[in-house]
Amino acid sequence: MNMKIIKRFLFVLLPFLGYSQNNQLELWYTKPASQWEETLPLGNGRLGIMPDGGIETEKLVLNDITLWSGSSQDANNYKAYTFLPQIRELLLANKNSEAEQLINQNFVCTGPGSGSGDGANVQFGCYQVLADMTLKFDYKTKSQPVNYTRNLNIRTALASTQFAIDGVTYKREYFAGFDDDALFVKLTSSKKGKLNFTVQLNRPEHFKTENENDNSLVMTGQLNNGIDGKGMKYKAKVKAKITDGSAFYANNTIEVKNATEVILYISAGTDFKDKSFESSVDKILDVAMEKKYDDQKKIHIQNYQKLFNRVALNFGKPVQKTLPTNERLDAFLKEPDSDTELPVLFYQYGRYLSISSTRVGLLPPNLQGLWAHQVQTPWNGDYHLDVNVQMNHWALETGNLSELNLPLKDLVKEMVPYGEKTAKAYYNADGWVAHVITNVWGFTEPGESASWGIAKAGSGWLCNNLWNHYLYTKDQNYLAEIYPIIKGAAQFYNSMLVKDPETGWLVTSPSVSPENSFLLPNGQDAHVCMGPTIDNQIVRELFNGVITASEKLGIDSELRNDLEKRLKLLPPSGVIGPDGRIQEWLKPYKEPDPQHRHVSHLYGLYPASLITPESTPDLAEAAKKTLEVRGDDGPSWSIAYKMLFWSRLKDGNRAYKLLKTILRPTLATNINYGAGGGVYPNLLSAGPPFQIDGNFGATAGIGEMLIQSHAGFIELLPAMPDAWLKEGEVKGLKAEGNFTINMKWEKGKVTKYEVLSPVPTKVKVKVNGELKEITSSKL
Repeated sequence: MNMKIIKRFLFVLLPFLGYSQNNQLELWYTKPASQWEETLPLGNGRLGIMPDGGIETEKLVLNDITLWSGSSQDANNYKAYTFLPQIRELLLANKNSEAEQLINQNFVCTGPGSGSGDGANVQFGCYQVLADMTLKFDYKTKSQPVNYTRNLNIRTALASTQFAIDGVTYKREYFAGFDDDALFVKLTSSKKGKLNFTVQLNRPEHFKTENENDNSLVMTGQLNNGIDGKGMKYKAKVKAKITDGSAFYANNTIEVKNATEVILYISAGTDFKDKSFESSVDKILDVAMEKKYDDQKKIHIQNYQKLFNRVALNFGKPVQKTLPTNERLDAFLKEPDSDTELPVLFYQYGRYLSISSTRVGLLPPNLQGLWAHQVQTPWNGDYHLDVNVQMNHWALETGNLSELNLPLKDLVKEMVPYGEKTAKAYYNADGWVAHVITNVWGFTEPGESASWGIAKAGSGWLCNNLWNHYLYTKDQNYLAEIYPIIKGAAQFYNSMLVKDPETGWLVTSPSVSPENSFLLPNGQDAHVCMGPTIDNQIVRELFNGVITASEKLGIDSELRNDLEKRLKLLPPSGVIGPDGRIQEWLKPYKEPDPQHRHVSHLYGLYPASLITPESTPDLAEAAKKTLEVRGDDGPSWSIAYKMLFWSRLKDGNRAYKLLKTILRPTLATNINYGAGGGVYPNLLSAGPPFQIDGNFGATAGIGEMLIQSHAGFIELLPAMPDAWLKEGEVKGLKAEGNFTINMKWEKGKVTKYEVLSPVPTKVKVKVNGELKEITSSKL
């Protein structure tokens, strides 16, 4: 974007800025964190730091997005495809349990797979904590601190801690640099020479620390690869710049005495795609230390705000004073409508987490984004492909962070060669496939249990994310890049579909509806089936996408014609069962768990656009009945998904009810598969335990309440709850077709709006219930 466009963009937005920039986009507290889930997440897309604000001892958890145990492996069973005919025959004979048993014996991955979510020491591996940096202070007094505060400003990506002891004010400031790629901690005392502390680095295993000759503290190690222990290598390095006093580098620590100001510079890296990472770590640190801290901070804020400031939002005039965030959550639980700013904070916090946990050219956010504090992260901190990694990206396009979708594209692109081997090994099929889980090593094999592991929606679902980025950007070069990926996924499904003799439809076989089960007529609990609804919806959507893409690119007319014929043989976007709900399976099986956390059979409603109130009203009504039976509770990611469904159904009050459910405060860290999701005091979403997809899903949900553009037109305020209707404004949201939207509303009516685009373009817009065609203004 050149300067003329920037100036024009800013000029256009001025009438819409109003008081939306004055929202208090800050998390703050009056005491240190008592557990990790209360610490404050900072990240620059590669490195993360989470300070707990401790007084006598402060623990800062460090992360590197690339730090994984495990290694590349081939866990394909190359004889699996020989059992495929027998498995399909059993399913056709309604012997689902026998088919599942055969799959468990011959049709899952070889070896331990993901270790059933305990994969740190097997080849699948695990995303792991980098280090704990511990600061131990000596204040030379037994007096207690007063006036304690700690905060995270998501407008600047800065965190701080402040308190006073014996008349001395101690301040700490933290940030993960968006300029030089390092972490920064600045400590000051209001009186000269009052800082006395030591710095240590450690982690639970596979590490050593030492002081190097360049006055630094260094931690190095090598993780387990699941074979011979010689896995990924890493290095973390700390240096101190002090004002007054002295620093001593000995006994594997940094000891600071009688200083007035100390800046700690932290650099880290791994050998993931960087064999010279050790020298890279040193160079980054040296470059950062050459700059003035204030200059470094200024450029950090500028670079971060280039992304964050694209969107501003408010739901009314801001209050002048707010409670500490933990108390604010308690108050919101009791009187949610009295705090319209908390949903704004939560929305912008989701955008903040996206900016902080990924960057172009690196990895997408995993199950915990960037932030983990364990060696064995829950569920390996991997990339789950049956909703979770996709949900991590759903808010990006509408939230004007489009380029942050590109790391996922890169991950998928690298999976394709592995997925081609898996397609041949298990299905003797063309193209490529991924099942339920993947990692940085390209795992595409079925999981280790038939009950969940043979879900084959993963590759098609990933293609939805890739295709969605094209719909928003209309980037033809990008389309040409992803075309081989989506084409290969379509070729896989096309070559492995089989005919269901009862309906005549072409369906996948074998498969499962992700992580869910059904009851057979004999009362047995079963998972394996033919043609679960999500597969049918994904195949239909994917075929349509490849057909459109091939037309746009002017290639593959033969494949296009074939897919157009096959589309006519696929099941419809949803089958309405005898009870008026959308069936999850081809047959109206009874459900052992009607409130199951997954709602996979509504994929066609979201993220796809196969089901809409306008084009398929009967299916939309059936979707409502499905959701009523499913219930509103669950882990946070499940609540967020239901919030998105109700937004697509234009029920803003129900979507808002689900948002309020997500914002329930909790400190629980147990593994949870049922009801009980919420948020921790630091606003990270709880399954429990922490899973970042709940944050990103809720952010996407708020975006869908404000604007929708999937049904062939842009609709403003399609699902607004009563609580937000009084007044508000938003600037910078994006719609499909590369349109930027600014609007204001009062008493539930849009009073002013703009639709902007790089080139003036005719577009349909639905405003206050009226559908009209307008020409967008030039951005």
